[in-house]
Amino acid sequence: MIPEYALMIPTQVPEPFHRDGWVYEEKVDGWRILAYKDGARVQLMSPTGIDHARRFPDVTASIAALSVPTLVLDGEVAIFDEQLRSRFEWLPHAKPDVLATPPIYMAFDALYRAGEDLTDRPLEDRRVLLEYVIAGRDLIIPARRLARDGLAAWAQVLGKGYEGYVAKDQASPYHGGVTRSWLTVTVPGWTDPEDGWARVRLV
Repeated sequence: MIPEYALMIPTQVPEPFHRDGWVYEEKVDGWRILAYKDGARVQLMSPTGIDHARRFPDVTASIAALSVPTLVLDGEVAIFDEQLRSRFEWLPHAKPDVLATPPIYMAFDALYRAGEDLTDRPLEDRRVLLEYVIAGRDLIIPARRLARDGLAAWAQVLGKGYEGYVAKDQASPYHGGVTRSWLTVTVPGWTDPEDGWARVRLV
């Protein structure tokens, strides 16, 4: 039986930074989703326990088509505009009246694969497994990594108009709850961090 997992939640910090051994990922403005695959059955579970598999049928079908028999991924479903910026407000509408991508699952972690719990492995190893499992699939994309230097990564955030970034210790295991092994920095004025997490929890 596939175990149920609690989300690992980054700690908000006020300023961008650089640390050796850390990586920096685009902070996606979407719906946080744990994707469970058991054979052909897929669940897209929100933090409140709602299954959104029917809401995002194409994402669900793409995950179901993966060759691995059992899998749990952590990520966000997001829609992107012409500049490839994620747009939270478009997600409730299946086809927003603008030029946009379809809903895409931006996967940033692999927690379970083919009967094996991966959460005690370091993030660096889990990322390699994640990229291998989803390689070549439509609508499932690994979270975009930014520059290896945290301050250069922040310059990319500002230049591309992203919400912010999530910095992660590559040696960190995956443990549910708030952690300081993942730290997030949001562009000032984008959204209040607490409101941002609140709206994620409401999905």
